Amino acid sequence: MPYFDAASSAPLHPVARQALTASLDEGWADPARLYREGRRARLLLDAAREAAAEAVGCRPDELSFTPSGTRAVHTGVAGALAGRRRAGGHLVVSAVEHSSVLHAAESHAAAGGSVTEVPVDRAGRVSAAGFAAALRADTALACCQSANHEVGTEQPVAEVARACAAAGVPLLVDAAQSLGWGPVEGDWSLLAASAHKWGGPAGVGLLAVRKGVRFAPAGPRDERESGRAPGFENIPGVVAAVAALRAVRQEAVAEAARLRQLIDRVRARVPELVPDVEVVGDPVHRLPHVVTFSCLYADGEALLHELDRAGFSVSSGSSCTSSTLIPSHVLKAMGVLSEGNVRVSLPMGAAEADVERFLAVLPEAVRAVRDRLGAPGAAPVSGGVSVPTSDGPAPASEAASGGAAAGPAAEPDSPALTVDALGKRCPIPVIELAKVIGDVPAGAVVAVLSDDEAARLDIPAWCEMREQEYLGERAVPGGTAYLVRRA
Repeated sequence: MPYFDAASSAPLHPVARQALTASLDEGWADPARLYREGRRARLLLDAAREAAAEAVGCRPDELSFTPSGTRAVHTGVAGALAGRRRAGGHLVVSAVEHSSVLHAAESHAAAGGSVTEVPVDRAGRVSAAGFAAALRADTALACCQSANHEVGTEQPVAEVARACAAAGVPLLVDAAQSLGWGPVEGDWSLLAASAHKWGGPAGVGLLAVRKGVRFAPAGPRDERESGRAPGFENIPGVVAAVAALRAVRQEAVAEAARLRQLIDRVRARVPELVPDVEVVGDPVHRLPHVVTFSCLYADGEALLHELDRAGFSVSSGSSCTSSTLIPSHVLKAMGVLSEGNVRVSLPMGAAEADVERFLAVLPEAVRAVRDRLGAPGAAPVSGGVSVPTSDGPAPASEAASGGAAAGPAAEPDSPALTVDALGKRCPIPVIELAKVIGDVPAGAVVAVLSDDEAARLDIPAWCEMREQEYLGERAVPGGTAYLVRRA
């Protein structure tokens, strides 16, 4: 069964497996002890630290091993903010950072700090100018990922680092997605990463803090790992993680070129094979093994199940794959379609034949999901109608049965048709809009009533894809009315 979700967690590299097995016998003792077994464990830990520092591009004494990549991020953010508390309490992050960074930012804001999110373009890329504009005299820390975990877009870290250095602000880089492919360029100050992203075992992260960066570890101090990761070191896991990092780096150049060709094929073929698809992420500045696309009129979770039955393991940023029922914060920040979202991230060694078979089964998988949802061109969705008044969209109580109906418009932007999709989740509001847009004349307005947060993203995205005019939104009882003018 082809596994196409390496961006979530890469399969354990064979070299990591061998190193893990060997170090279980050699690295079990306390490396802080002076007897033979402790000295042997210390030698393994020191050698792993030196090799990891070489791969990261820092000094060995600047690098600490942590219990996870998330812990590395949280420790790095909290320590840098605490170390620079005299400078101020302002934190700058990009809008598409990993949730570990955003959760750390939320915790900082809850404690009284301030946070600024730097927006991205539709490709998910920040600008150095945007970061520079967000920096203030009281900015204590800035965070910018090296590459996005959902769409693969690479960020201009070197340029952002220069802007931060000019302002005297340290920059923390989350390099979890990119470190296996090569070192992070630029004069960054702190760097965090996670071993299971490059084929190491889960439960090992690393945090680099360059000399000269003010850093105050949060919580009770510990004598291990420079006080940044309290507790007994997982030496077998660390040794396996670093062995995997060295192994994938040796293969990185050739494998990146091979996987980039396969991903280019997916990016080009998917829109040809499946109608109403938006491929998202930067087409040039991107990781070599990741492609993300969204399928109009499809449910992301249902599509993942359909592909799983066909033998493919992929992931999604669609709102329906989340218990919160809100769109992925990355897709939301980009302003792109979120429904029917699929992320394909190829592991090293992925076979060309498997990619071709994925392209062969994808059209039928999407068609099956759209048919079940009653998407345009498939079986109709049952629903009632509502007649709007001259004051705007009909309240939910007047359109309880769902669906749409025509009515006179008393004002230029007053709806001629109202679609009641209250209580219905993605992608039903967009499907019902698509079914009725042809029932009104050009220039007329359709109002879509929805209480699903994803509609705020997907209806404007649908308008852009269908070249319709999105007029905005207004509050209505029970939800929001999204106004669309037929072009």
